[in-house]
Amino acid sequence: MEMRVFGRSGIKISILGFGCGAVGGLMVRGAPADQERTIGKALDAGVNYFDTAVQYGNGASERNLGRVLKALKPKGAVIGTKIGFRPEELSRVEEAASRSLEGSLQRLGLERVDIFHLHNPITAAGGGDAISARQAIDEVAPAFDKLRRQGKLRFLGITAVGETEAVKEVLDSRLFDAAQVVYNILNPSAARALPSNYPAQDYGRLFEHTQAAGVGVVGIRVLAGGALSGLAERHPVASPAPAPIGSANSYDADLARARRLLPLVQEGLAGSLAEAATRFAISHPAMGTILVGMAAEEQFGAALAAAEKGPLPQAALDRIAALQDGFAGEAR
Repeated sequence: MEMRVFGRSGIKISILGFGCGAVGGLMVRGAPADQERTIGKALDAGVNYFDTAVQYGNGASERNLGRVLKALKPKGAVIGTKIGFRPEELSRVEEAASRSLEGSLQRLGLERVDIFHLHNPITAAGGGDAISARQAIDEVAPAFDKLRRQGKLRFLGITAVGETEAVKEVLDSRLFDAAQVVYNILNPSAARALPSNYPAQDYGRLFEHTQAAGVGVVGIRVLAGGALSGLAERHPVASPAPAPIGSANSYDADLARARRLLPLVQEGLAGSLAEAATRFAISHPAMGTILVGMAAEEQFGAALAAAEKGPLPQAALDRIAALQDGFAGEAR
């Protein structure tokens, strides 16, 4: 398993992380034996980053991960969890952050997490579920830092979704150590300029900002919620098709566009569309680790096999860029 230095933190994280989210659903709705067996397989392969959140199954993901960690007792596991502030909590950020983290630690059976991520979208003005860039900088970062000084977390993180310029403002503050960044074949804009009228949110080369600030990147939506499998059928443990983040305005549109990437398989550049998507995500040097949602052990095995093949060759990346350019001008 390839290990990469995670931003300025200095820690080394496996290029393939273990996503414990609700979309894949293994760590929320899976059978306990399947959860333990799959995490055991991940640990044996060298995976050391495990990503969860209180929002995943209303704490179920954290409880299940905590149970498996207690049983397997891995050495060197890096654990990330998150807080999603409710609107009424934004008037008491420090109190809400402390209470949320205490609950997460209890469910995980830990005294400290490695990364504590802000889960809310970040916008200029805030409002609704979003938090303003200024509040993230002026209130959330100091609240997280206080928890760090108390020994309850190691690194401060954000989820880099919302409004691109607001996210950049928070990254450029250099107050946060980690960022969860949307990056996939349907939306490569964190890495490169999009063609005009491209049907996705423009993340404006966000990787340039993470690299300049020394922020470690966790790649999210690598398979676009499952659309980049190219398959409409979903595993019984998985969630229903999720709303897209940063790509099309509907999952069906993402799926249809994903299927137009099948020449990558037909031309022998990848063994499957999911493999191409996984290897595409790890091909950028800014990427620290990626999360691939999974519903079952065999899906983790497929992600592991893809990651172990390493980044895509330049010929495949060039072909992907040409296919992406073909989406320009289409309705989102």
